[in-house]
Amino acid sequence: VVEKMANLALRTICVAYKDLESEPDDWEDEDTVLRQLTCISVVGIEDPVRDEVPEAIEKCRGAGIVIRMVTGDNLITARSIAQKCGILRGEGEEDAILEGKTFSKLVHEDNGEFSQSKFDMVWPKLRVLARSSPSDKYVLVTGIINSRCVSSNREVVAVTGDGTNDAPALKAADVGFAMGIAGTEVAKNASDIILTDDNFTSIVKACMWGRNVYDSISKFLQFQLTVNVVAVMLCFIGSCAHGASPLRAVPMLWVNLIMDTFASLALATEPPTEELLSRKPYGRTKPLISRTMLKNIIGHSFYQLVIMLVLLFYGKTLLDLDANSWDDPDTPTAHGTILFNTFVWMQIFNEVNSRKCHGERNVFKGIFNNYIFVGVIVGTSCAQAILVQFGGHAFSTTSISWQHWLICIAIGAGELVWGQIVATIPKSAIPTGMRLGSKPFTPEEATQARLLWMRSLKRVQHQVRVANAFKRAGHERHRRLSLLAEAANNSGRPTDSTNHWWAKKSEPDGVKMNNMKPAAQPLLEGDEDDTHV
Repeated sequence: VVEKMANLALRTICVAYKDLESEPDDWEDEDTVLRQLTCISVVGIEDPVRDEVPEAIEKCRGAGIVIRMVTGDNLITARSIAQKCGILRGEGEEDAILEGKTFSKLVHEDNGEFSQSKFDMVWPKLRVLARSSPSDKYVLVTGIINSRCVSSNREVVAVTGDGTNDAPALKAADVGFAMGIAGTEVAKNASDIILTDDNFTSIVKACMWGRNVYDSISKFLQFQLTVNVVAVMLCFIGSCAHGASPLRAVPMLWVNLIMDTFASLALATEPPTEELLSRKPYGRTKPLISRTMLKNIIGHSFYQLVIMLVLLFYGKTLLDLDANSWDDPDTPTAHGTILFNTFVWMQIFNEVNSRKCHGERNVFKGIFNNYIFVGVIVGTSCAQAILVQFGGHAFSTTSISWQHWLICIAIGAGELVWGQIVATIPKSAIPTGMRLGSKPFTPEEATQARLLWMRSLKRVQHQVRVANAFKRAGHERHRRLSLLAEAANNSGRPTDSTNHWWAKKSEPDGVKMNNMKPAAQPLLEGDEDDTHV
C-alpha cells in the first residue's frame, strides 16, 4: 500500500491507536507509548506540483542551470515527484537518485572525514537526494562549490530553503533563496533573496533579470567607449593639425549628456526577454569587455573616425562650404556645425546598434517594447535639430541647408549598415588576450586596492575638513566685520569703502562709541554699580 501511494507521489501517514488503562509515566518514552498500536488506515497526502513548475525547470535546463532536488521524502516518492517536475526524464537514471545514508557513505572516508575526490565521482550525475538530512544538503552545496572536476572554474550554486535547518546551506551557497511565506526568520536572515510568492518560477525570473542587468552594463560600456575613443582621437588630431578642437566646449557637453545620462537611460531600461535563457551562464571570470564587444567598439570607432577626419580635412571642398571651422574660432561656421551634427547622428544610430552586444543582426527586434529608449532617441533627435538650427553663438552652431541635413543623417544611418558588416567578422579575429576584465584580483591585489581606496578617502575627508575650516573662518570674519560696521554706523562714522576705520591701522584712536568705555579701561568706575550696565 505504501509503495503504491509513493509511486503516485503521495506522502503516507499511518493512523493507529491503543487503549490506555492509565496515563504513562513518561510520554517521551516512545518504545513504551508506541507499542501494541492498532492500525486504522494509511493516508496518502499529495502536495501537487504547480502547473508552471515543469516549464520553469525546462527553461532552467535550456539556460544551462542544473536542478537538483534535496528532500526528506522516501526514495519512491522523491522519484515520482522528480519525474512530474521534469527533473528526471525517463528510465536509465538510477545513478541520479540516492538516499541520504547512501550518499553520506559514498562521499566520506571510513573514519568519517569528507573526501572531495569521492564526492566528485558522485555529484555530476546526482539529481535527487531523498531521505536527506540538513548536513547532507550542506555537504552537497559546499562540495559542489569546491569541486573542479567538471571545469577549471568553480560552479556557482544557488539553494532554496524554508526551514531553520536549511540556514547553513543557504549561507554557504553563492545565492540563497528563502521562502517568504513558508520560510522561517532564520532561513530569511541566512538567504540573499526572499521569494515573496514561494514560487519556483520567481527563480527563473531572477535569473532572467540578472542576465538582463549584465547585458545592460555591457551595452552601455560598448556605446560609451566607442564615443570616447572617437571624441578623444578627433579632438587630439584636430588640435594638432589646426590648433583648435573640431568640437567646441558646449557641443562637447551636449555629446557627454547623450553619452552618459540619456544613453544609460535608453540602454539600461531594456526589459528582459525569454531569449536571455537560451544562452549558457556567464562564467565567474568572464571578461567585462568580451571579444565581441571589443570587435564592435573597434569597428564602429574606425567608421566614425574615418568619416569625421574626411569631413574635417576635406569637408570644405566636398560640401562646397565658405570657410573651415578653424579659420575663425570665435564665429560659428557651417563646417563646424556639420562636423558636430554628423558626429551626434552617428552616435544616435550607433545607440540602436548597441542594443545588441552578442553579435545579433536584428538590432530593431523588440525596440518598441522599451518606450524609454524610443523616447530618448526621438527626444535627442528633436533637441539636436533645435540646437543646430537655433543654437547660434551659445552652442557654436549655425543653421545649415536641408541638403546638408540629409548628408548628416545619411552618414549617421550608415552606422546601421556598417553594423551589419561588423557583425559578419568572426570574434576569433580579436586575440583572446585583448579581452578586458577577465583576470580576477588576487588577495594581495584586493588588499592593496582597499588600502588605496581608504587612503584616497582619508585624503578627501582631510581636504573637506580643511575647506570647512576656511569656510567657518571666513564666516566668522565676515560676522565680526558686519558687527563692527554696524557699530560704526551707530556712532555716526562714515562707512564707505575708503573710510572704513578697521582698514586704517595707522589711526591710533580706534573706535570711540557712544556711552562705551575703551577696551583698556574697566567697565565700571569706582562710584558706579552694575545696575544699568
